[in-house]
Amino acid sequence: MADRKATISRNTLETQITVSINLDGTGEAKFDTGVPFLDHMMDQIARHGLIDLDIQAKGDLHIDAHHTVEDIGITLGQAFNEAVGDKKGIVRYGHSYVPLDEALSRVVIDFSGRPGLEWHVPFTRGSVGGFDVDLFIEFFQGFINHAKVTLHVDNLRGKNTHHQAETVFKAFGRALRMALTADKRMEGVMPSTKGTL
Repeated sequence: MADRKATISRNTLETQITVSINLDGTGEAKFDTGVPFLDHMMDQIARHGLIDLDIQAKGDLHIDAHHTVEDIGITLGQAFNEAVGDKKGIVRYGHSYVPLDEALSRVVIDFSGRPGLEWHVPFTRGSVGGFDVDLFIEFFQGFINHAKVTLHVDNLRGKNTHHQAETVFKAFGRALRMALTADKRMEGVMPSTKGTL
């Protein structure tokens, strides 16, 4: 399998973002986004997905974090789409359940070529560490639209909002790791993602 790396930059009136990924990394992570709680969540993706991830972002945080969080999701999705390439030889589907104390989340992903998001995360509070948790759905919507994946995210239980969010991102990282694993049985026979797959 060829090197699965990508670097994508996105520059808008609101944000300037560069994302570099190595899907066959060791979980090394470097972040400078100005949004500490998001950095903490991105670190979960890197560590649990064994993905090397470098995200550098400047955004209009004097307004709020919305544009920065959404655009990081978009740029990360674009990087994944480029790094995955034609998807030949990968498992394609991935899933993970992750607990953290009282919280439990399930994430299921399909590198289908068709964007789709089912988001069922009833956060018990509106913010954690000054971060508006409503922005997580914006992050994932941006990601799935540009990575071209189907993603189901379910927080099955939880009382602590930090725990709820952390289980989602850990499960997301582990589901990515499963889906992107080389499947020797599938090399050269990855089916078309068109139609009714």
